Amino acid sequence: MGSPPLVWYASYGSNMYSARLRCYLEGGTPLGAQRSYVGCRDRGPARRVAASEFPGGVYFATESPVWHGGRAFFDPELTGRAAMRSYLVTAGQFSDIAEQEMYREPGPDLDLSTVLRTGRDKLGPGRYETLLYLGDLGGYPVLTFTAPWSASEIEKNPPSAAYLAMLVGGLREAHGWPLSRIAEYLSPLPGVQGHWPAQEIADLAPRIDP
Repeated sequence: MGSPPLVWYASYGSNMYSARLRCYLEGGTPLGAQRSYVGCRDRGPARRVAASEFPGGVYFATESPVWHGGRAFFDPELTGRAAMRSYLVTAGQFSDIAEQEMYREPGPDLDLSTVLRTGRDKLGPGRYETLLYLGDLGGYPVLTFTAPWSASEIEKNPPSAAYLAMLVGGLREAHGWPLSRIAEYLSPLPGVQGHWPAQEIADLAPRIDP
């Protein structure tokens, strides 16, 4: 058998921050979180990492027991473009990351045939059990996961400082944006708007500085 097929995992939330994603790949407890992750069956690093943007938008809803605030979700029907960070991983690693997001043990691999054929596959009712195919990058499919509902169907909930700091760090790592631009991107997002002024978002940077 050859090498496992590769896919891009497009993150739009806290996994944009590389130290956070490493806990999903290798196991460990992310900075600021209150939950440890077992890691993937294949603990190798991502083959490539790329800054990316896709049509749609990010919003915050539900309540995270890990971060104690709203979680990030992606809705491709929202206007605008969502800033993401894409990691080239094996299909097995993508599957294991998705399972850990649902607080489950990794393995076996998810069946990606439906999402690659139709663009969307609802694997279950859970908050991160709906797979989306966003296109291709460098010859490999770009996949992400989000909620089965749309942004208009759920009450928004602002993220905690610790969670939002992960997004600040991830956007700075991935896109190289200055803090002012990061704050301008995050502050109007549904769930953030009206709760986190741009300056307060920029002030979160020291939480994730080495």
